[in-house]
Amino acid sequence: MPATPATRTDDEVLAGTDVAVLLRYGLTQDAFHTALFGDGAVAAAVTLDRLGVVPRSVAYVAEIVRAGGLAYAAELPEPLPSEEAAAHLRDWLRAAAQVATDPNTETRAARWLDAVAELIGLRRAARTRTSEGT
Repeated sequence: MPATPATRTDDEVLAGTDVAVLLRYGLTQDAFHTALFGDGAVAAAVTLDRLGVVPRSVAYVAEIVRAGGLAYAAELPEPLPSEEAAAHLRDWLRAAAQVATDPNTETRAARWLDAVAELIGLRRAARTRTSEGT
């Protein structure tokens, strides 16, 4: 009898999502919009939360995207405090910048970053409630 495959948590599955691909398609094609703001946002939140990124850091980058655009934000030397997290975010921003052809795409990307920040906050709040036993 074959060995039972190891079970993986939703976090582990989502952490393996190619967020850059979802950004490239989800920002420009309505058919992928739901996937970007669903699994893509959760995958990004899981990845950044595991690296200790706080929600306000991601929300701040969303404001930078609104003010200066995706290409500008993608070239920030330290978009997030941790180098590993910054590398992930920079890759995602560069992927998004490649397809950003109009202000609506930039706005959608900033909204996506806001969603990621909110999800990180929700994950942290859930952990706090769990550790307090409530």
